[in-house]
Amino acid sequence: MIEMQDVYKTYPNGVVALNGINVRIKQGEFVYVVGPSGAGKSTFIKMMYREEKPTSGTIMVNGVNLAKLKDSKVPLLRRHIGVVFQDFKLLPKLNVYENVAFALEVIEESPKVIRKKVMEVLDLVGLKHKIRSYPNELSGGEQQRVSIARSIVNSPKIVIADEPTGNLDPETSWGIVELFEKINDRGTTIVMATHNKEIVNATRRRVIAIENGKIVRDEAKGEYGYDASYV
Repeated sequence: MIEMQDVYKTYPNGVVALNGINVRIKQGEFVYVVGPSGAGKSTFIKMMYREEKPTSGTIMVNGVNLAKLKDSKVPLLRRHIGVVFQDFKLLPKLNVYENVAFALEVIEESPKVIRKKVMEVLDLVGLKHKIRSYPNELSGGEQQRVSIARSIVNSPKIVIADEPTGNLDPETSWGIVELFEKINDRGTTIVMATHNKEIVNATRRRVIAIENGKIVRDEAKGEYGYDASYV
């Protein structure tokens, strides 16, 4: 599903973000990516949906080498990858239904198909009763649920989440992780970068720890780690 081989990333300012990454994530896995701030987690995550390109190395996602993918083909790639951000990135002038439908309108789905898919995912995330609400009328947790609904409305094989609970209180964060687990149970691969030690330790999924641009730990049923620099 996702494979990186000898991946290096050096930014124009000379900062080495990734330093020889080798990893393989299989279909249907749920993986946490952890590490201290500045370790390279965000760059690692962004590589998977071609927000960043490697300086060298191979990145295969759904059988496509992202290192060689033309910029014009990136939108097509992202139709099969859902992305969830810490700050939600909802369109403020669109209501809940319209925000989720927008992802399907871009690929010119029919109105009938759009309505069916949107209502299905809003039901999954528990927001069918909020379809006419606007982002500023929602709590942070509700906004993140809309963001997740938008990311899965086109039935992607992979959902990539970059600190999706970073702006949420502990109770709301648990609700979001439980939602990701429900999505994972449907066969979708989940890759989630997080600083949430409690959730990682409690759920005991695969943990990939990154420090100084390198994978220093990869455990099938891992924990967050106890180094204070991770917090």
